[in-house]
Amino acid sequence: MTVPVSWLLVALVILLLALWGWWRATYRITRGNRARQQHAQWGEAGAERVLAHAGYTVVDRQLTAEWTLWLDNEPVAVRCRADLLATRDGESFIAEVKTGARAINPTNPSTRRQLLEYQMAFPVDGVLLIDMEAQQVIEVYFDTNQRGNFIGETSPLATLS
Repeated sequence: MTVPVSWLLVALVILLLALWGWWRATYRITRGNRARQQHAQWGEAGAERVLAHAGYTVVDRQLTAEWTLWLDNEPVAVRCRADLLATRDGESFIAEVKTGARAINPTNPSTRRQLLEYQMAFPVDGVLLIDMEAQQVIEVYFDTNQRGNFIGETSPLATLS
């Protein structure tokens, strides 16, 4: 059985169109990632100047901490990486550099969770959020001994007692 040449040409055109589409999509993703990475590098480089202007001294960069997460009573070692370690007036701080409009808000859930993880993972006195858009340092403290409250008229746990 022979395949007509026209079918082979159609298959070749489809294959070439698929490859071209794949290449374009990959190029766009790579270009977007590269732009974000360059913006982040700009932010980290400028963050040291912002910290110095606010009276902080940068001690180290790109630090990794390992701490224990308990899953079903089993310890699991986890790691996290922070941008900068800085000191001021005898206190130490992990500094997170943010350049995006939403990420610079410490009440943004993903930013808040990241900062809380840094507070738990690193042996420091506090956490700094560096807003590169406003060239501002925000000191963030979490009272890890304090528990929050359920929002509403009654606690859902009250029915369990």
